Amino acid sequence: MDYPKISQMPKLDLFDIHLQRWSAKVAGDPFTTHTSDLLPVTLTRNWAGLPAMIKIMRSLDERIGARVLQWWGGNGAARVYACDQDAGALLMERATGSRHLLHMAREGEDDAATSCICRTIEQLHSKRSSAPPEELLPLTDFFKSLALMAQQEGGLMAECATVADELLNEQREPVVLHGDAHHGNILDFDRRGWLAIDPKRVTGERYYDYVSVLCNPELETCTDPERFARQLAVVIRVTGLERRRLLKWVMAHAALSAAWFLEDGERARANRQLAVAQLARQALG
Repeated sequence: MDYPKISQMPKLDLFDIHLQRWSAKVAGDPFTTHTSDLLPVTLTRNWAGLPAMIKIMRSLDERIGARVLQWWGGNGAARVYACDQDAGALLMERATGSRHLLHMAREGEDDAATSCICRTIEQLHSKRSSAPPEELLPLTDFFKSLALMAQQEGGLMAECATVADELLNEQREPVVLHGDAHHGNILDFDRRGWLAIDPKRVTGERYYDYVSVLCNPELETCTDPERFARQLAVVIRVTGLERRRLLKWVMAHAALSAAWFLEDGERARANRQLAVAQLARQALG
């Protein structure tokens, strides 16, 4: 299973202390994402033979997200075997299945991919017996970038910002959200099925977690009107969500995603996300 990577490779000795502490053997090359350094390993002793991943987190957001992953207890998400909060290190279950949701969506299995994402999110949102981790952020914090950018851009982005404000001020069914439940953050864990990784530190209305499947900028067909209509129908069929409210959340999130791209100077990618917002706007009538 492929994890999202960037080109730089961390040095193996970065993981030495964790390999010893957790009785793990190297099972692949280390790699780096924008927020973490990771190393595939195989466990010995207590969990002999189990595939795992050592993750060293470089930001507070990632560390608190790891607490969310641990709180989920393996239900809909990768299991956490051990965590060293002081060192910002995590020992977690590693995906070993051969399927990838983004590949499925690109190669004629878009409906199945969307269904898998929706069912995984449903597991994540199920009630837990313990209180969620502390220091989670409200969903309103996510949308600060949209409010600022909407003032500069006006037009559709400003309209979406107004919709976002309405939704955020009247949130329903609050849950601990994944916050980034797109095709690349739900992986194939073989016999354990599709499970989430890399949650954010956010709480809010449960509808929000279902929008990424419709807005994913890594999916070239996200701006195709037929694809949008079909996958919207799949999400509603699988989840039972209210169509109009889901479309409003798509408008809000697509514009937020566009705002983030504009902050990074990526106007073309921002425009593609605004095209998704426009599809949602048109579907609302």
